[in-house]
Amino acid sequence: MLEELLHIDQEVFVFLNNLGSPAWDGFWMFMTNKWSSIPLYVLLLILAYRTLGLKKTLLLLVSIALLITVSDQLSNFFKIGVGRLRPCYDPDLSGLIRLVKASCGGKFGYFSAHASNSFAIAVFFSHLFRKSYMVLAWILIFWALVVSYSRIYVGVHFPLDVLSGALAGTFMGWLFYRLYMLTLKRLQL
Repeated sequence: MLEELLHIDQEVFVFLNNLGSPAWDGFWMFMTNKWSSIPLYVLLLILAYRTLGLKKTLLLLVSIALLITVSDQLSNFFKIGVGRLRPCYDPDLSGLIRLVKASCGGKFGYFSAHASNSFAIAVFFSHLFRKSYMVLAWILIFWALVVSYSRIYVGVHFPLDVLSGALAGTFMGWLFYRLYMLTLKRLQL
């Protein structure tokens, strides 16, 4: 059963990855670059400060730093623990994929830290701003989807790597939002 699921995952990856074209490579490389999200993070910080004030925003920064650290390290833990090769290292896929990036990254890819981190941020801020900036919540989820798909497009993650990362990030984003709100309440901020 697991073997069949992994085979289907490989086939879906090859199909999606080969939909790419050189005309779109630059866009997807931009989207997969972690630094391209800096303007979005700055906007979220400005909105948080305007909505929450200084003390709550400082606590928010600590919460987000912890969220990203946990999300990223959990991904690394699973990558080492599961040991699933990235598509670009999988000998069964040699010659079948488009590796758009100059390098493949680490040897193992389950699960995607990009997907986990982007969904963690999107879900956290979607909950935080759901009353004051509802449209932003949808934009953040769309952004997380695009960042996640970019990992398949550039050839470094299977769809299940991305889906698992998105689910882990969604849970962590919700959990850290709840912890943030609980801390605000306890500190009476």
